[in-house]
Amino acid sequence: MASVKAHGPHPGHENHLCYLHNMGVLDADVEGFKSLVKDAKFLCKECGRAAAEAENLCDPIKL
Repeated sequence: MASVKAHGPHPGHENHLCYLHNMGVLDADVEGFKSLVKDAKFLCKECGRAAAEAENLCDPIKL
């Protein structure tokens, strides 16, 4: 998946699912987005999204 260079409200935000979704990555790269959520192990307490890695969520908790 392509890397996005930007500044967010906290470090690493440019790798979080909420940011990637807002930037249109889901529409532009469905397979890349799916790779981030496949076999999800973490849930974001802020938005409810699930991801395989904690680094892709703003406020992750382990499932």
